[in-house]
Amino acid sequence: MTINSESVFNNSGRASLVGVASVVGLLVLSGVAVTGGASKVLVISWVAFAAMALGAWLGARADETNPYRLVWGYGLASGAMVTSAAMFLVPQAMGLGGQAGAARIGGVGIAAGIVVGYGTHTIGHRLTHLDTSFDMTTTAIAAHALSAGLVIGLVYASMPELGILLGLAIVSHKGPAGYAAARRLGRSGKSATALLLPATGVGLTAIPSALLPAPESAVVNAVIFGFAAGIFLHVAMDFLPNCEAGSEIDEVCSLHEHSHDLLDELRTHAVGSTVLGAAAVVLAWVAI
Repeated sequence: MTINSESVFNNSGRASLVGVASVVGLLVLSGVAVTGGASKVLVISWVAFAAMALGAWLGARADETNPYRLVWGYGLASGAMVTSAAMFLVPQAMGLGGQAGAARIGGVGIAAGIVVGYGTHTIGHRLTHLDTSFDMTTTAIAAHALSAGLVIGLVYASMPELGILLGLAIVSHKGPAGYAAARRLGRSGKSATALLLPATGVGLTAIPSALLPAPESAVVNAVIFGFAAGIFLHVAMDFLPNCEAGSEIDEVCSLHEHSHDLLDELRTHAVGSTVLGAAAVVLAWVAI
């Protein structure tokens, strides 16, 4: 039996073999997480999978992309991510450094996370323009999910008493990301099952890294938390609804009549959704 890159990476309309295999891998690692006591990371991994799978399922079946749904999905997710990173990760990064001078190490980690996140996103976007035998957009999303999972696992390994709210808010963007990615794949005649890999990506790396021995050095932990905060702040800012000319939302609006007026209206929705997403995390933290 010959398996070519087109069927594996789902460049046709058929089911993705890599996607199916990734689900099997997540099931196996879930058993490892149960026996290893990584219950929080296990829940976060499956919530991330369910959110992206549901978003992809809705996107694959939508006749057209609803700009309001897209803006609210991005806004709620980005607001939740910004607030979670600022409330739970940044204080840990600055506090674990100990003395005032050492605390700056956490700041270095935050800066490194933002810069690395921006760099990988920019290079990854450039790679999507290359003519290859597999879908680069799906590959870029999968790489992001795998790296995010690695960071989530390290954070919970270093600070297991962290609440589950942090992880759930961090992966809140999976739903709108899956929806938008499925719409792009559908327009290209490709199956949304390719998104099973990025949907499981968080769990595939978060569970193993969460089971690693936690570093005992406060400075190392400060760098880990700072880098995590920087990465997630970058992702959150990247998901802030962009209602400017040439943006993804502008492309969706161009399919409708009176697109300029619609784009102006969506700016209000963008601000409202982001504020609501941020407020939801604060309220959940107060309630819990």
